[in-house]
Amino acid sequence: MKEYTTEFIRNIALVGHGSTGKTMMTEAFLHFSGATTRIGKVEDGSTASDFDDEEIRRSLSLYTSVIPIEHKKTKINFLDAPGYTDFIGEVISALSVADSAAVLIDSLAGVEVGTEIAWRYCDMFKIPRVAIINKMDRDNANLKKVMDSLAEFSPTRLIRVQLPWGERSEFKGVIDLLSNKAYEGDGKTVVEVPAEYADAVEEARMELIEAAAEGDDALLEKYFEGEELSDAEIASGLKNVFLAGEYVPVFVSATGNEIGVAPLLDALVSLMPSPADRPAVTVQGADGDEELTASDTEPLAAYVWKTTADPFVGKQTFFRIYSGSILGDSRVWNQNKEIEERFGSVNIPLGKNQTSVKVVHAGDIANVPKLSETATGDTFCNQGHPLTCTVPEYPTGLFRVAIVPKTQADAAKISPTLTRLCEEDMTLDWYNEKATRQTILKGMGSQHIDVAIRRAESKLQVGLDTIEPRIPYREGITRKATASYRHKKQSGGSGQFGEVHMTIDTYPEGDFELSWDVFGGAISQSYEPAIRKGILSVMKDGAIAGYPMQNIKVSIFDGKEHPVDSKPVAFESAARGAFKAAVKEAGPVLYEPIMKAEMVFDRYEIVPSHVADDVIAAEKSDEEED
Repeated sequence: MKEYTTEFIRNIALVGHGSTGKTMMTEAFLHFSGATTRIGKVEDGSTASDFDDEEIRRSLSLYTSVIPIEHKKTKINFLDAPGYTDFIGEVISALSVADSAAVLIDSLAGVEVGTEIAWRYCDMFKIPRVAIINKMDRDNANLKKVMDSLAEFSPTRLIRVQLPWGERSEFKGVIDLLSNKAYEGDGKTVVEVPAEYADAVEEARMELIEAAAEGDDALLEKYFEGEELSDAEIASGLKNVFLAGEYVPVFVSATGNEIGVAPLLDALVSLMPSPADRPAVTVQGADGDEELTASDTEPLAAYVWKTTADPFVGKQTFFRIYSGSILGDSRVWNQNKEIEERFGSVNIPLGKNQTSVKVVHAGDIANVPKLSETATGDTFCNQGHPLTCTVPEYPTGLFRVAIVPKTQADAAKISPTLTRLCEEDMTLDWYNEKATRQTILKGMGSQHIDVAIRRAESKLQVGLDTIEPRIPYREGITRKATASYRHKKQSGGSGQFGEVHMTIDTYPEGDFELSWDVFGGAISQSYEPAIRKGILSVMKDGAIAGYPMQNIKVSIFDGKEHPVDSKPVAFESAARGAFKAAVKEAGPVLYEPIMKAEMVFDRYEIVPSHVADDVIAAEKSDEEED
C-alpha cells in the first residue's frame, strides 16, 4: 500500500442497525478498487471484515474491522462496526477515532433501534454523517417510507444527493445529482440521465443547489442573482453545510450486488473530511489542556482504541494518530503506564491481514504487534512532551452472570483472564461480589457474554462456565433501637470483661457512622477501635440473613470496664453482641439492588410517564411469577 499523508486520508465509521449491509459494502468497495478478486459472503465466512472464528460461526459482525480502500489517490479507512446492540462498545470505539460516519439504513425497515443508537453517538462525538439507504434492490424496498421515517427522526435537515435508477428488482443504478449523470451497475458505465427521470432530477437537483448555496455567502449571492452554479461550486457548498452539521446527505445503493459503488466512493472522497479538516483535538498535557491539529509537525499524540489477543499472532494494538507521526522502527512513550514501548514495525491493517509501512502520518490508523504493557485507552506520546487523550465514556453492562472454572487448573486463571477480556472490551467488567461470594461478569447482553466466554477458551485457553448469579441483597434497619451486652469470661487465668451500651438508627447519608457519646469515663475511649471492629464484623457478615449491612448510625453512650480483665478483645465481643441485639429491635429489612436508568425518547408522542408505568408493571409481573 502507498504512503498517504494527512490530507489524503478519510476515517469513516460504517454504523447502523444489524443486517443493513455494512460488511458487504466493504466487500463491494474492496472488489471495485481491485484489492480483492471476488466478493466474499457473510454466510460462508469469506469476508475481509468478519474473520474471527466466532464471527464466522455466528454469521455476525462482533468486532470493528479496519478496511482501507484506495480510491482517487485517497485512502479511506472504513471502520466496519457491528450492528447488534450487544456490541455497542465496538461502535463507540469506532466512532471515537473516526472523522465522519456513514449510517446504513435498510430500504424496507427504515429507522431502527440500531440507527437511533448510532445517530446519538455520532451526536455525542460531534462527527458529520451521511445516510446510505442500502439494499434498494429488495422486493419490498420503499424509499419514500424510509425517507419519511428518517426525516421524522433526524433533527438535522436531509438532502438527497442521489436518486435510484429503477425500483426494487429493477434497481439498476443511481442518478447522481452532483454530476447530473446516471451510473449503471457498479458505476463504471456513466450515461446521461434517462428522459423519464428528467423532471424528478431537476426538482431534486434544485433542492441540492439551494442547500449548497447556504454554505457560502458568495454562492448564495450568485444563486439569488439567478446565475448558474458549477458542479464544483455545488460540491464545495454542500461540503460546507455538511461539515457544519446543517444537512445530512442521503445516498442510495445496493452494494451487496455492487450497485452504486463508484459514485458512492467518489462522494465519500470529495465530501467527507480529512483529519486536517476536523477541529483541533483537546488532550491533557503536563500543564493543562492542549489543542492539537492533525499535522506531522505537532507533538505526538496517538490513542489506543483497540487491543486483541491471539495465541497464534500475539497481541495486536490498534491506534489512531491525532498529531505527529510514528516510524516503523521507533520507541514511544506510553503516558498512562509511564513506560517506553519499542515498535519493531507498524502495520496498516486490512481485516486480519497487515501491510508493514515505514511511517504512519497524522490522522492515520495503524496497528503494532506484541506490545506487552499497552492497553485500550492508553496514549502514545514523546516522553519529553507527555500527553493523554480522553477516553470515551462507555455504557455500564446490565447483563450479569456468575463465573466458575471448568477445571481446577482453570480456577487459578480466572482473575487474569477476566482482566484481559475487560482490557480488550470496555463494556465488559468483572468483580468479586462479597455478599454472594461469586465472581461476576457484566456485559451488554447474553450474546455479548457468550462471545467473551468463548473467546477466553479459544484465544486464552481458559475454560469458563456461567451460572445464574445470586441476588446481592443488603441488610438494613427501619427504626431506632437501644441495646446493651456484657461479655464476661473467667477460666482460671486472666479473664475478659467488657460491657457496651449503644443506640442504632437509620443513616441515609452513608453506609456507616460511629459516634462516641460516653460521658463521665464509664469506659475508656481507647476501646473505641475494638468496638468499631466488632460492629463492622457484624455489618460485613450480616445480622439476619448473611448479607452486608448498610445505612446504619451507631452511638456508644455507656458501658462498664474492669480494671484487670477489660481488654480490646472483650469490648470487640461485647460490641458484636450489643449490635446484634439492637438490630433485632430496629425492624431489620432486606434491600434489593436498584439501578439508575436513562430513557431516551426520540418521538414526541411517547409520554415518559406511560413508559415508566409499563416498566413498573413488568417488574411487578416478574415478582408475582417468582
